[in-house]
Amino acid sequence: MDSAPGWTVADLTDQSGRTFVVTGASSGLGVAITRHLAARHGRVVMAVRDTAKGARVRAELLRDHPRADLLVRRLDLLDLDSVHAFADDLGREVDVVDALVNNAGIGTVPRRLSPQGVESQLATNHLGHFALTGRLLPALTVGREPVVVTVASGLYPLGRLDLTDLAAERRYSAAGAYATSKLANVLFGLELDRRLRAAGSPVRSLLTHPGMARTDLSRDLPSLARRVETVVMGPLRRPLDEAAAPMLFAATVPTAPTGRHIGPGRLFRRAEPTFAPLRGTATDRQLAADLWARSEEITGVRPLPAPLR
Repeated sequence: MDSAPGWTVADLTDQSGRTFVVTGASSGLGVAITRHLAARHGRVVMAVRDTAKGARVRAELLRDHPRADLLVRRLDLLDLDSVHAFADDLGREVDVVDALVNNAGIGTVPRRLSPQGVESQLATNHLGHFALTGRLLPALTVGREPVVVTVASGLYPLGRLDLTDLAAERRYSAAGAYATSKLANVLFGLELDRRLRAAGSPVRSLLTHPGMARTDLSRDLPSLARRVETVVMGPLRRPLDEAAAPMLFAATVPTAPTGRHIGPGRLFRRAEPTFAPLRGTATDRQLAADLWARSEEITGVRPLPAPLR
């Protein structure tokens, strides 16, 4: 497995003049990513569902970095109307986006549907980011070393994507739906890479994951299950600043590789970006193309033509 030996967030270069859009920037990994980018003078659009919470996080970050350029804007990825409103509003404020970090996500939630009738984890983690990426591609195309960073998970091989049942009516488990949404992230990131290359676009599509991180994805588990998960898995989880390293590397290092899963490396070792090959269903190009077509149909966003296969 290839890696970037010794690279840590301390190696982040100055990001002055670059604009980043970070989804889920008011909690967990999103805060860590935003903090480090702000510390390196990047302009960050904090795309958050709860703007009051986002404003509090912004105020905390400004206490440590008074000159940080941080914008809080509302984005609910579960609702495609909100995605379009966010993109419309951002387009009136920002002409250029240099990096989009598709970080936000939900997990282990009871079954519910998006306003468009799609299971909520797939709708939030994949469809919302698909639509957002498509809407921001024009601004990314004129960016400096432009990149789309999609945060997936090492659980993606456990996903089972059934394009005839996106509402998960026939079968549902919270953990299974999460893995399926992460498989969709990987399929999307790889298909986006293929289409960007075929179009001769300067934008790059990278796939990342944080490993086992101290996030609040388990917040919707029943209380007993949440306590057990904390006791059993807690010691294995990385601090957020370490877990954020793969995303920060992908968003700021022009040589970060496409077509690989960029993660934090082995447990119990200092995090450094590692580049793992994708495997299993994630390499099914026909499934990726079919998912893309269904995503276009549901979102009404058609970012790029299909490449010749």
